[in-house]
Parts: sequence; C-alpha cells; structure tokens
Amino acid sequence: MPPQLCDFHLPLSPEELLKSGGVNQYVVQEVLSVKQLPSQLRVFQVAFRTQGPLAVLEHFDTLYSILHHFRSIDPDLKEDALEFLLKVVSRHSQDLPAVLDDTSLSVSDRSAHLNALKMNCYALIRLMESFESTASKTSLMDHGGKGKKNRTKAQGFDWEEARQPVLQMLTQLLQLDICRLWNHSVVEEDFVSLLTGCCYRLLENPSISHQKNRPTREAITHLLGVSLTRYNHMLSATLKIIQMLQHFEHVVSVLVAAVSLWSTEYGMKSIVGEIVREIGQKCPQELSRDTSGAKGYASFLTELAEQVPTVMMSSMSVLLDHLDGENYMMRNAVLAAMTEMVLQVLNGDQLEEAARSTRDQFLDTLQAHCHDVNSFVRSRVLQLFTRIVQQKALPLTRFQAVVTLAVGRLADKSVLVSKNAIQLLAAFLANNPYSCKLSDADLSTPLQKEAQKLQEMRAKWRATAPCVVPDLEEEWEAMLPELQSTLQQLLKLPERDRKEGENLGDAQTAEEVAKCIQKLLVKASYKHAVNLTQEAIHHFQEEAPFNHMNQEDSEETRILNLLREIFKGPTSSTQDKNLQVSPDKTASVEAVPKDKHGMVENNSDKEELVKQEMLVQYLQDAYNFSLQVTEAIGIISKMMYENTTSVVQEVIEFFVMVYQFGVPQALLGVRRMLPLVWSKEPGVREAVLNAYRQLYLHPKGDSARDKAQTLIENLSLLLVDASVGTIQCLEEILCEFVQKGELKPAVTQLLWEHVTEKVPCSPLERCSSVMLLGMMAKGKPEIVGSNLDTLVSVGLEEKVEQDYRLAQQVCQAIANISDSLKPGLGKSHPPFRLPQDHQLFERLQEMVIKGFVHPDPLWIPFKEVAVTLIYQLAEGPEVICAQLLQGCGKQTLERVEDPEAAATLPTFLLMNLLSLAGDVALQQLVHLEQSVSSELRRRRVLREEQEEAKTKGQKEKNTSNESTMEEELGLVGASADDTEAELIRSICEMELLDGKQLLSAFVPLLLKVCNNPGLYSDPALSTAASLALGKFCMISATFCDSQLRLLFTMLEKSSLPVVRSNLMVAIGDLAIRFPNLVEPWTPNLYARLRDPASQVRKTAGLVMTHLILKDLVRVKGQVSEMAVLLIDPEPEVAALAKNFFNELAGKGNVVYNLLPDIISRLSDPESGVEEECFHTIMRQLLSYITKDKQTESMVEKLCQRFRTARTERQHRDLAYCLSLLPLTERGLRKMQDNFECFGDKLSDETIFSAFLATVGKLRRWAKPEGKALVDEFEQKLRACHTGGLDGAQEPETDQGADQLSQPTTRKHTSDTWLRQSLPSTTSDSDFVTPHPRGTTKQRPNTRKPVSKKTAIVFSSDESSEEECSAEMTEDDETPKKTTPIRRASTHSQKALRCLPPIPVM
Repeated sequence: MPPQLCDFHLPLSPEELLKSGGVNQYVVQEVLSVKQLPSQLRVFQVAFRTQGPLAVLEHFDTLYSILHHFRSIDPDLKEDALEFLLKVVSRHSQDLPAVLDDTSLSVSDRSAHLNALKMNCYALIRLMESFESTASKTSLMDHGGKGKKNRTKAQGFDWEEARQPVLQMLTQLLQLDICRLWNHSVVEEDFVSLLTGCCYRLLENPSISHQKNRPTREAITHLLGVSLTRYNHMLSATLKIIQMLQHFEHVVSVLVAAVSLWSTEYGMKSIVGEIVREIGQKCPQELSRDTSGAKGYASFLTELAEQVPTVMMSSMSVLLDHLDGENYMMRNAVLAAMTEMVLQVLNGDQLEEAARSTRDQFLDTLQAHCHDVNSFVRSRVLQLFTRIVQQKALPLTRFQAVVTLAVGRLADKSVLVSKNAIQLLAAFLANNPYSCKLSDADLSTPLQKEAQKLQEMRAKWRATAPCVVPDLEEEWEAMLPELQSTLQQLLKLPERDRKEGENLGDAQTAEEVAKCIQKLLVKASYKHAVNLTQEAIHHFQEEAPFNHMNQEDSEETRILNLLREIFKGPTSSTQDKNLQVSPDKTASVEAVPKDKHGMVENNSDKEELVKQEMLVQYLQDAYNFSLQVTEAIGIISKMMYENTTSVVQEVIEFFVMVYQFGVPQALLGVRRMLPLVWSKEPGVREAVLNAYRQLYLHPKGDSARDKAQTLIENLSLLLVDASVGTIQCLEEILCEFVQKGELKPAVTQLLWEHVTEKVPCSPLERCSSVMLLGMMAKGKPEIVGSNLDTLVSVGLEEKVEQDYRLAQQVCQAIANISDSLKPGLGKSHPPFRLPQDHQLFERLQEMVIKGFVHPDPLWIPFKEVAVTLIYQLAEGPEVICAQLLQGCGKQTLERVEDPEAAATLPTFLLMNLLSLAGDVALQQLVHLEQSVSSELRRRRVLREEQEEAKTKGQKEKNTSNESTMEEELGLVGASADDTEAELIRSICEMELLDGKQLLSAFVPLLLKVCNNPGLYSDPALSTAASLALGKFCMISATFCDSQLRLLFTMLEKSSLPVVRSNLMVAIGDLAIRFPNLVEPWTPNLYARLRDPASQVRKTAGLVMTHLILKDLVRVKGQVSEMAVLLIDPEPEVAALAKNFFNELAGKGNVVYNLLPDIISRLSDPESGVEEECFHTIMRQLLSYITKDKQTESMVEKLCQRFRTARTERQHRDLAYCLSLLPLTERGLRKMQDNFECFGDKLSDETIFSAFLATVGKLRRWAKPEGKALVDEFEQKLRACHTGGLDGAQEPETDQGADQLSQPTTRKHTSDTWLRQSLPSTTSDSDFVTPHPRGTTKQRPNTRKPVSKKTAIVFSSDESSEEECSAEMTEDDETPKKTTPIRRASTHSQKALRCLPPIPVM
C-alpha cells in the first residue's frame, strides 16, 4: 500500500516501525546503508521543495535510517538532518492554519497532514534525543565539559545552543489548533507524550541547571505549559515531576520555577495542589528509607512555598502527616512552608478571623517543634523564627513565649541548635518593639510609677463611674451556652444527686427566692441557680413567677424560660420605673444636659484609663523581655569558650548587640571575650577585634574631640577593677588598632591633656589615661618615647602626698617602650641604657625611699614596678638598687635604735623591707640571665667577627679538618654559650648570697620571720616574707635545697590562704628552675589540690596543670587529686580541672594509662570520694576513651579488678565504669571471656542494672549478626542474677578452678616483693608529711574519712618500677631527701623548731 494511504502510529520503540502491524499501518520498507544516506537526504530535500511537508510520507525511511545509524554517520550529516527537519516542521506549522481553516479539506488530505505531522515530529524529537544522549556521554568523559566545549567550538556546532530553537518551534506548533486533525478533535495521548517526554529527558541532564542553559529551561517550561493548558497533560506531568524529584536532585530548582510559572502565567494553579497531594500521600515510613527521594521532595516543597505560598496554602493539610514521620527533612520542609505562608500571606494586623486562626496554628506547630527529637529540626525551627522576627511577622502576644523557647534552647546538647538560638535572640534584640535601652533597672522604676498611677485611676473610675444599666439581653445571650451546658449535665444525673443543699426556708417567699436565683445567675453560679429553681418549682407551684410553666415543653426548655424571666424581669421593671417622665418637666429638661456632660467626662476618663493600661502592659512586657535577655546573657557567656569557632563568633556578635542596647550585664561578656584575642583561630581573634572596633572605635559625637572623649571614657570603664590578664588583653587590642592607624590622633592628644592636667580630670581618669598611653606605646613607641621627659616630670613630680597608683602606671608605660628602644642581638652598638644619674632613676629612688616609711598599700606594687624598670633601663642597675636597700634598711635601723620608738616598731616597715629585698633579688637574677648573658653573647659575637675579618685569609689556608667539623656541627658557638651560662650560674650560686653581698644581709631576717609565724603573725608580713623567700630560693640551688622543707612546711601549715597560694606559685617556678630538687616533694604539691580554701585549690590546679602539661612533673596515680577537682563546688576550679584533662587527652594515651590508678584511688571507700561524685568524675574521664583497642584493654582490666576488690561499693564502681565504655563486639567478647570475674557479683541489683545498660547500648548499635551474641550475653546475665554463678555456667574442673585463682595469688606475691624491695622511710618519724588522700579540713560531700588501709591496685597492670611507685602507701610517698627543719603534725599548732640533720637515703 502506498505510504500516503497508510496511518502512521507512534511507536513505543523504533523497532516497532520495522514490524508489520495492523491494517493500513505504516511500516518502514528499507533501512538504508550509511553510504546511501547523504544522497537520499538530498533527494528528500528536493522533494520537500516541490511537495512541502508532505514529502516525508515518501521519504520517512531516510529519516529512520539516519536515526538507526546515528552513532556511525558523519557529524555533518547529523547537523544537516537536524537543520532540515527543523525547516520541515517549521514550514508545516506555518501551513497548518490555512489547512485547518479550509472547509473543503477532504478526509484523505487531513489524514495525510496528520501522518506527516506525526512523522516529522517523531523524527525531529528522536534526533534531538540522540544528540542529547551523545552530548551527555561526552560531558561525562570530558569531566565537566571542558573538552566538549573546545571540540564543539572547533566544529562550529553547539548542541546546547541548538536545543532552544527546536523547543520554541515545537511550542508554536502546539499553540495551533491541531486537534482538528484528529477524529473527534481529540489529540491522541501518544503524540502529547512524544513532545513532553523529550522535555523531561532534557531535564534529566545535570547541566540543565547551569546558568548558561537558562533559555533552554524557559523553552521547556513554556512547551510543558502549553501541553498542560491545551492538551490535558496534568496527570502525566504530576506523576513525571514526582518521579524526577525522587531520582534527580538537580531538577528541584528547575521544576519549582516551572510550576510557579504554570500557576501564575498559565493559570494552572491546580497542578500545585496535585503535586503537593502526591507528596503528601507518600508513606512516611518509605520516605525514612528513601533519603534521596525525601531530600528532593523536601527541597521542592521549601522552594515552592517561597514562590507561590498563596496557591500552596490550600494544600497544606495533606502534608501534616509528614510532621509525625521519621524523616527530618520532610518535617523541615513542611515547617519552612508554613513559615513562608506566615511571612507572605498571613502577615499584618488586618487579617480575617480564619486567616488569623491559620496563622496561629502554623506558629503553634513551629513552637512545638522547637522540642523536636532531631537537632536539625530544632535548629531549622530557630532559623525560621529568626526570619519571622526579622521581618516583624511575629505577633506581640507570642513574643515572650518564643523568647522563652530560644533561651531554653541555649542549653541544647547540639552546637548547631545553640548557635541558632543565639542568632534568634540577637534578632529579637535588633527588632524588639519595646526600647533601644533594655536595662531592667531602668525599666523597673517607670513600671512601678505607672502601675501605681493605674491603680489610682482605677480607684477613681470606680468611685465616679455612673450606674450604667447593662443590656440584659446581651448578658443573657453571653451566659446562655454555659448555663445550658450546666443544665444538661444536671438533668442527666439521678434526682437524688442533683441537689446540693439548696433547701428553701419556711419563711422565704417566692419573690425572695426569685431574687436569690437572680443573684446566683449574676455571680455565674449556674449549678446552684438551677438546683434552687427546681426546688422552687415544686414548692411554689401556684405563685408567680413559678406558675407560668408550659407543660408541653421539655423540662430543659421550661427551666431555661423561667430563668430568663427571673433574670430579666425585676431589672426590666426597675429600668422602666427609672425611665418614667418626672412630673416636673423643667427639672427633667435641666437634668439632661448635666447627664450628657457627665457622660462626656466619663468617656474621656475611660479613654485615659485604657491608655494607661496599655502603657503599663507595654512597660511590663519590656521589663519581662529585659529579664529574659539578662537570663540569656548568663547562659551565653558560658559558651564563649566552646570548641566550635562559629558558636564563639555568634556569642561575640550577640554581646556586641546586647551592649549596644544598654544591658548592664553585657559589660561582663564584653570583658570576658578579651582573652579570645589570643586565640589560635584567626576567625575568633578577628571577631574579637571587630567587636571592639564596633563598640569603641565608632563613638557618637558632634566633633572629633567629642568622639575621642567618649572613646576614652568607654575604654576607661573596662579598666575599672580589671585584672592583670584583662589589661594585657586590652593592651593587645589597642596595639593592633594603633599599628593599623585606626585610633585617631585626637585620642592621643586628649590623653596627653589628661596626663598633663590641661583638661580638668579626676585622679582615676588621669591614671587610666596613663595606662591607655602605655598600652598604645606597645604598638607605636613614639607615642610615649617622644614625651618621656614630660611623662617623668608630670607623673613622678614631687608632691606632698604621693600618688603611687599614677607613678606605677607611669613606670609601666615607660617599660612598654624599653624593649622597642633596645636593638637586636648581634649588632655592633650596645643595648640602650640610661645613665644612673638620669632624672627618671633619681625620682624613682626618691619616691621609693620616702614612701618606705609610710603605710601606703599602693607603695608595694609601685616599688615592684620601679625596681623592674630600673633593671630594664639603668646602666648598672645593681648600684641603684643597692642604694635603695641601704636607704630603706638605714631607716629601719634608725627606728629600731630609737629608744622611744623601738618598742612600737611598725610591722609595715619590716614587710616593706623584705618585699623590696625579694624584688631586688629576683630582678638581679633576671638581669644576670637575660641582660648580662645577652651582652656577653653580643660582645663575643662581635669579637669573633672582628677576629674573623683579620685572619680571614690565613684561616682559609690553614684550616684543619677538626675545626671545620666543629664549625659545621655548631660546636664552637655551643661551647661558648655553655661557658657563659656556667659563668652566670656560678655567680648566682657562689656570689649573690655569700656573706660579702648586700642581699645576704637580709637572709637571716627573712628566715627568722618565716620560721617564727607565731612571733610574726601579721598576715601582710607573712605574705611578704613567704614571697621574698621564694624569690631568694630562685637564685641559688644550694640555698633552695636548704630551704625547701621550710617552704613546704609553710605551704601546708600556714593558716593564710593567700600565703599558701603565693607559695604554690613560687614552688611551681622552682620546679621549673630546679626540677631535680623539687621532684621528691611532688606529693606535697598534689596535696594542695585538697586545700580547704578554694583560692588555694584554684592556684594549685593552675600550677599543676602547667607543670604536668610541660612534662616538668611526672604524672602518677596522684593525678586522681586533679580528677577530684572535677566535682569541686567552685565552678572555676571544676572548669580548670576539665580543661586540664582535655589538654592531657590530646597527648596520646596519657589519660588511658592513668585511668587504672585513678579508679583504684577514687573507688577506695576509705580514701576515695562519694559514690555519686565518683560517677560524675568517671563520666568525664571515660569519655576520653575512644579507641577500640583502649576500650578492649580497659574492659579486661576492669573485669580482672572484680577479683581483688574488697567491698560492694568497689564492685558497683567497677560495674558503672564498664557501663560507660563505648563497647564494640570485640569488647563484649572480652567481657564474656572474663565473665567468671564478675558473675558472682551480679546478684547485686545495681551491678546487674549497670551490665544491662551496657547490653542496651550494644544492642542499639550492633549489627544483625552481633545481636545474637548480645542476646546470649544478656541471658547469661539474667541467669546469673537470679540463680548465681553456678546457675549460669557448667561446673568446672579442679584444674580450671586452680587456673582461676592464679591471678590473685600472683598479684599477692608481686605486692609482697614490692613491699620488701622498697626502702623504708618510717624512721623519719619527726617529720610528718601529710598524705595526699587525707586532710584535716575536708570539703563536704566529696571525701570520706582517711583510713590506714592500703590503696587499691589493678592485678592486670604492668609491674614496672615506675608504676610500682604509683602504688605506694602513704609512708612510701615521703621525699627521699630531707632537710634539717622538722614539720609539726597535722593537728599540732606548736611553733617550728630546729632538729638535727637526717641522713640522706
């Protein structure tokens, strides 16, 4: 049959066109070869010129052959075929309007045009798909399309650019009324699917979402839009979109843009509902497994809600089931969609009641999911609320509730949630409707004032308000629902249960009863009113108003009508009487204006009352909000030192905002962020600098001078009561600002005017100005260096009353520039030094000597800074300081030799003298080891360079191999450095404290004061003497060794916490300088961790942290004392201990190696800690065990420990530790292997519960094959718990029992050998060293009384000599080296006395 008479059926696959189909169905007659295709295509082109689009009816085999051989044919032929087909279809679309409008068109012609249209469109679309498939494969092979781009440009054809014209032409074709070509004017579905299917296949290409392919995306969208509106493509499009969302992540944004365009420009709003309904009908359980599909749906819903929230809102009900599903992404999507509707649709004050109700439901849902089980959902909800608050879409009635939610989420275990909670609170602050200043102290005063005024206005209103007759009908309608409900409930009850004592009195009349019922109704006592009415109906059947009853009505209707009549009757009659016209018409006429005037006054008073109520409510809300912000500040400030950089940055930004809103507590946070300027994280450091820029560098003011004044005042506030650390941090920040030129010259100028008193200021302001100048001098020394003489003359001027605080700050400012004035090492010129007769040193010497005889507490810190400055800048500083010591000592001797004043020698003189001697001793040591040593090195280098220059030629000729090797290895310089260091050490050891030096003259006095605390009992004197002794000990190892026992005696026996704290720091310095001398006294250092004073514990914790982390102290089992600090009642001490273990955990396996000893000591019921405290400590320490091998080894050790544990408490502690370990399947096998160790202890309920908790954690994460092992272990546990160990295992042989008992015996033998081999130190009975596990004053609820029983050790631990030393008893921990001074016992308060030397062991 000729092709013109056949019907072309669109095939599902190209191969169907080769098979013989039904009657009159077109079949491809011949598949041409590749060689024939170019010529046949030209034939087709010639036929097209003559026959037009209908030429395809005779040449379709050519097109089919091109598609069939597409991979093999030449690219030029492919392009020619595409271009030609595009021309054919375009020509056909131009001809079709005339053809369709031709009324004389025959059926055969219509069929020919229909077949031609199908053939042309089929060939064009299949050719497009072939091009697309080839391009996709090429882009994958070229890794992103780079090679493809170069290739296609070289060939002159770019398929990505060629797609758009084809799609636009097909869209124009679909816009024609082509449906008339088909019978019954209905386009067959296969034809529509052919065109739309091409679009969907193009969308599957990942590159379609690129910006360069935007025209193609728009063309696809319009083609599909026409299919939706004209060809009933809704159902197919919906299903295809759902399918693509499930499998292709990149199409989300493309489909959202398309759907939003269809719903707006094409009017297809229903497709939004269809798609949302399909997603809503997805099973939540399936989505929990199909994460990729859920992600696509969630992203689509979120973005679609942003585009068309109004259209989507009507379909939200079908998505609510996903809020209860397991997939958190779907919950987030639904909540985000609700938020978009609140922001874009349900926003504003003019909402209708239905819209307001919907908005409230959405907000209720959001608030409920603030407590979602998934942290991502909680975080997302907080982000959504942040957007709502920022766009001011949150109703004021919900303000307080959402703020409370945000404050509660600050303590969330998820860092992401806490971060977003901070952001939400910051948004609340920035968009709060109350005030720009949120100080609760400032708000409470006006609130109280206005509340008092409101009470007075209410009282006045009640007194003057007229008796307004209420609208009784409205009142009756208002009470009717509740009254009717009460009546129905009473009628359902048995008659005997209805009455509750409403019995009528004999003397009561019907009128009196009616009035009583009326009063009950007014009071809303409906139940009593109904019961009394029923009683009155039976009692007054013949009296009004109870006789007007219609018996045909129901009992409920009768009672309601009667109650209505009683409620309105008497009042109505009274009202009618009041409204009767008075006989005196004149009087009534005159009364009307007066009543009107009173009504106007009452209305104005009512308006004022309403305004006052609104004002009080506003102030109350503002006050409550400020209280919530204050509460949040306390929580957020604790998050400032989190490990997550982003959280720290959010905290810093929050405090900047809070400070700007005038919250007083914000200053604490601004100060607390100062140490973060030393952070190793660049982001955190920069955040701190930006915060201080924002807070201080941009003050308000009309002129530069006003701004500078405000800046100085704000910075001075930070210096009030600031610690040394805070000042150093602020110094670093100001140094940064000065170096970058961010501080204006006006600031420096105004500071100098304050210092020189050109501008009137207080002494504190003057002092703070000097401090700020000194800080700025760190970054730019010429700020102070250029005016050094001015600073000396002004700050150290002679006055009747010396200002030592100002003088101290002047010295520190000058010291800040001293380092920059000194040249670097190795230079030819000597370091910068001022002559001894310089004005600076003369004034300092004069102020120190004059102030020595005055009891000014500020003299001591000034003197310390002055001595330091003299050693930094003076030439021959030891001479000046010797003069200081001689001058002060001379004044002391004069007071002693004075017969009139000898008996009343002030204590402060001795204190000042010892403090000065200690400072000079320490600075002399620093001077020798730094300045003198550096100068010796500089001179040696200079001398070597000069000698090398002189003998350079000779040295090149006569160079020995030995000297060359020494120079290459750097031994020449190293030996010279050692010689210089040895020289300095010999001076310190031999000369500084011998009888010929001035410092040695103070040693006997110093030792006398320290050795006689009863005689010299003044706290300030004891503090100064102890510090001076520590500084003297830094000079010489010999002197230090001779005084160590005295130092430790004072450390432990002094009754002053400040003395113990200072000595702890001093001994820490000695441990760094003379580690071998201090090492035997390490247990005494650990003992201070149990000091009853929190100040001493904190200092001891800091010192031990530095010594341990720097490997200056050997970490032994005594580190358990640091673990006890984790439960210290002082938060700062506990935080210090936590930070110590965090740092220690980063040093390899140190914590793991120490854990056995720590558990042994802390689980000892006699010398350990309480059980709850033990649990708290172990939760922290065992969290550092993260490696599987460590866990397995720890399981074995803890199981073995069950055999040697003595008490049930120890068994419980061991079981609890096992429950905290992150067990794996191998760890469980270890536990099973050692089941005999703890099986007989499982009868204890606590131990059994701990093992069950371990099993529960294992089952939660175990693999399917491992769950059988877990179940077996649990059955074994339960059997042992109920029947004992014999019930859980088969009887073992005697040999097995012997094997089980071997570890305990072996351990006993090892312990016996240990006790025999260690040297005994019990002969040192005169010197009692307190044991670290016991103390005289113990902190409550942390320790139990000390017992003499030995410590607990692990049988599985290695018995090396070092570990054995950690298992010694309290007698074994006495230092091996002892000195001749004896220490009193713990309970003794006797004075110290000398003892004969004890032989060194």
